[in-house]
Amino acid sequence: MASMESPCVHICVMDPVSGLCRGCARTLDEIVAWSTMTPDNRRTIMRELDQRMARGAAVETSQ
Repeated sequence: MASMESPCVHICVMDPVSGLCRGCARTLDEIVAWSTMTPDNRRTIMRELDQRMARGAAVETSQ
């Protein structure tokens, strides 16, 4: 059985402002549903994560 690709980096802290995990930039709903998503849905989310992280870093530096 092939392993499932995941962006998890084991820094599981949800940001209360953005609602995103500070480690992987997924929402709690995405994290919960990850194992039941289709590979296409997971890839779509993975393509968005760098932008989400960049937005989160921009918010942190402006505060």
